[in-house]
Amino acid sequence: MGDSKVLSIQSHVVHGYVGNRSATFPLQVLGFDVDVINSVQFSNHTEYGKWKGQILNATELWDLYEGLRENNLHEYSHLLTGYVGSESFLHCISRVIRSLKETNPNLIYVCDPVMGDNGIMYVPKELLPIYREEVIPLADIITPNQFEAEILTDVKIVDEKSAIEAMDILHSKGIKTVVISSSELGSGEFLIGYGSVNLGDGKKQRIKLEIPRVEAAFVGTGDLFASLLLAWTSHHPDSLSLACEKTISSIQNILKRTIAHARKLAGEGKSPNSAQLELRLVQSKHDIENPSCQIKAISI
Repeated sequence: MGDSKVLSIQSHVVHGYVGNRSATFPLQVLGFDVDVINSVQFSNHTEYGKWKGQILNATELWDLYEGLRENNLHEYSHLLTGYVGSESFLHCISRVIRSLKETNPNLIYVCDPVMGDNGIMYVPKELLPIYREEVIPLADIITPNQFEAEILTDVKIVDEKSAIEAMDILHSKGIKTVVISSSELGSGEFLIGYGSVNLGDGKKQRIKLEIPRVEAAFVGTGDLFASLLLAWTSHHPDSLSLACEKTISSIQNILKRTIAHARKLAGEGKSPNSAQLELRLVQSKHDIENPSCQIKAISI
């Protein structure tokens, strides 16, 4: 695998696990050096209802990147981006991507296009065309959820056929690997994830995974998913099935450990709160390093 070094541009919280805090530890455990640029620095994630902190602007982002470049510290094997809250910051990220790809044409850019879920956008709508026209065409791997895949492609995902159609549209923009991290196409007990790799010459490898639902409002799971997928696609470049199985299996074990701990803290018959539901990442180190693959990918 050679020297694997990731630049991760995401949010940061002092307490808890979301954004860079959710992504860095798993990547380090799986053998990656990780450099981080924190797009925001908040006391805690916003689901708590109250938070304080600072937001990095585009000028400050480019300033940090320039500092890396001036010292020849900008050669990375991977770039990972997550939640972005402003147009100017997203424009600046696309500038950073292009510069990094000039430095290392083999750089793998993993884009988690965080825009919304369950039919609701929680970023300004002006970010959608920037993702579509500037950012997505630069991505090598993309990890939208069902809603994000729909708004990026203008395809309503109602069945497997439309999920494949959406993935093919994303491939047509130059993206080699598309993983729809979750969709509501399963039964009440399962979410369905889809993956597709463009092998060239019109050939594609497509898979789906049935992901057991864990009933709780977790935060940071998307950031965790993107970081684990980055790691496992790097370790298993010729098997999206295995990369996705290990990614999903790790997350399932982390969520089970988290919900068990949260329920214990909350007490009998009470619903856990945001603080109690913080991901048990450090306690799950073994599951990150050696995930037991209970969930198998199905070829489609």
